[in-house]
Parts: sequence; structure tokens; C-alpha cells
Amino acid sequence: MSAATIDLEAVGVAKRYGAFAAVDDLSFTVQRGSFFSILGPSGCGKTTLLRMVAGFIQPDAGEIRIGGKPMNGVPPNQRPVNMVFQHLALFPMMNVGENVGYGLARRGVPADEIRRRVGEMLERVSLPGAQGKRVDQLSGGQKQRVAIARSLVLEPTLLLLDEPLGALDLKLREHMKIELKQLQAAFGTTFVYITHDQSEALVLSDHVAVMNHGRFEQLGTPQALYYEPHTPFVAGFVGANNRLVGKAAGVQGDIVQVTTDNGLALHARAAHGHTHIKAGDAVEAFVRPEVARLARAATEFIATGMPHFTGVVESLLFDGANSAVLLREKHSGAEFRIALPQTGQFADLRAGEDVVFGFDPQRAVCFAAPAQAHAG
Repeated sequence: MSAATIDLEAVGVAKRYGAFAAVDDLSFTVQRGSFFSILGPSGCGKTTLLRMVAGFIQPDAGEIRIGGKPMNGVPPNQRPVNMVFQHLALFPMMNVGENVGYGLARRGVPADEIRRRVGEMLERVSLPGAQGKRVDQLSGGQKQRVAIARSLVLEPTLLLLDEPLGALDLKLREHMKIELKQLQAAFGTTFVYITHDQSEALVLSDHVAVMNHGRFEQLGTPQALYYEPHTPFVAGFVGANNRLVGKAAGVQGDIVQVTTDNGLALHARAAHGHTHIKAGDAVEAFVRPEVARLARAATEFIATGMPHFTGVVESLLFDGANSAVLLREKHSGAEFRIALPQTGQFADLRAGEDVVFGFDPQRAVCFAAPAQAHAG
């Protein structure tokens, strides 16, 4: 990636509060015109990082560059950046047009030019003719579009979004995901988005950085994070997963033979960066609910040679397309969550029934336990 195509670069950026490292020696780049998300739990450092990019706080070490220009010491109002907050911060005493044109007026743009640019911007965010409306006349989604229009009308290099959908109800949040993605594609502005909601990050982003304890555990496409997690934290945080803890009983190629602490024997593929696993090492294996297969009898597993187990149905979780069955493996007592087909032979499945389940070892992933993660 050439410097000319990078809108945001962090080099060794750190921010500490006493002994606590909110952001710990981070280096990364964000490509021009992309939708980049920082995903992580509360307290992981993502808001601190975003505020450093915006200029509200300064890093203790390292450098932030926007459009190739160093930003350390540059105040927020002199950075080519705008920010959309969770609570939007629209001015209730101003109408929509005045809100959108506020930044232009502060820059001394002539009134005729402000009217023209505000009108064009409201057209582009699907609010034509809304200039005279009061903020309290708008729906939640319309307020979101006004806040975004107010930021984009200033033509920033970066638009920073601090959990902007967090205050919306579920249905509106799902709708706004689509709108945000479409707006970013239409404008081509680089969006840097922070969230603790994995579904937002996966749906919206070109690239996602998963943050934990001030560092990026992994940075990649949504597909890479989901299917090829590099750490147990990413495997557990991004998407639902069955986690099994035990030891490696043996290794054959990239397949680790795992014996769990409760005596279950299974096979899983060694994760990226964990091919050093050897017999006797403590390991963690992860199996996604949707990769496991469910059957009434063992015959279909025997025919394919796929390892399989016998379980008893503990409960059924109906949630429309995301229904699941909770199983307990009969010999080890290990618990599994498996995606449940909505039709076919499992439509009448009931709690207490015996079933057979299994999964392709190539679709389960195995990590060295954290204390051994960098051994070898």
C-alpha cells in the first residue's frame, strides 16, 4: 500500500494513565476510501484511540498521521477530521439546515454557498427539502443522517464514528447499518468506526481491528477474522463458538488430536501462528455452531469417516433464523451449541432426545493455551 493511498497511519502510538496502558504501542494503516472498524469490549482502549485520532487527547508516544501529515500537537479544529458521537450532539435550537451548515458558517463560507451545499448534502443523505424542519420532528434514523450530513459537508479526510448506533432500538439499528454502508460507498470518505457490537463490525467493514487490553489482537477482513482467527480472544469474541479446553494428545500435519479436561477426544486444525503445538501442550479448541452437523443416527458419519459423538438435547433456542440446540455429550458431559435447521428431520426435535453430532476437523480451530502462545 503506497503512502498516497493511506488516509490514517499510527506508528507506535501509546497512551498511559499511570500504570494502565489504555493504548499500547499500536501501529496500523487505514486505506483511503475504506470502512475501517475497531471492535472490542468496553475498556479495551478503542475510544481512547479514536480521541487521539480526533486530537482531543495527545499520545504519550508514537505518531498519528492523517493524509500523510503528522498530527501530533495539531488541535482538533485544524485536523481534516469530523466525528459522529453516539448521542449525535445536534443543536436543538437550530433547524436541520442550520445544523448541517453550522461548520460551514464557522469557517466563514458565504450564505449562498452554505445553502447550496446544505441542500445538496441533504439530497445525498435522502432528506431532500428538510432544511426547515426542527430536530425534534425527526425520527432516530433521520437524526443519524443529519449528524452524518453535518460532518460530511465539511469534506473531511476521515469521518470518525463513536458507537453511533448504540442508542437506537434493534430494528432501527439494523436499518442504519445498511444506510451507513451505502452512505460510505456513495461518498467514498474514509470511515473509522468503533463498536463493541461484532455484527456491526462484520456487516459494515472492509477491515476490522479486534482490540483487547490496548492492542490489536488481529486486523483483517471480516471473513478472515471469522474463519481464520489468530488468537483465542478473537475466536471467542467474534461470532458464537463452542470452546473446549484440554491437552494435545498428538499432532498429525496441521491436525491436533485434543483430549479435553472432561475426557472428550476430538480433532481440530492448528490456528495461524500455532503450528508449534506438540503432544502434551495445553490447548483451546473452538467449534462454531454452524459447522457442526446433527443426525438422528451415526450412519451418515460412519459413511464419511467424520468423527462423531452422542449427545442429549438439553434445550432448544428458537430465534427465527438463528435457532440452536444445546447438547450435552453423553460420556464427557461437554456442552455444545449447534445451529438448528428450521425444516426437515429436526423440526420436531425435543429436549431429552438422543442425537448424534460431529464436525469436520478442518473447520474446528486449535490454539496453544495463552501461556504457550509464543513458545517454539
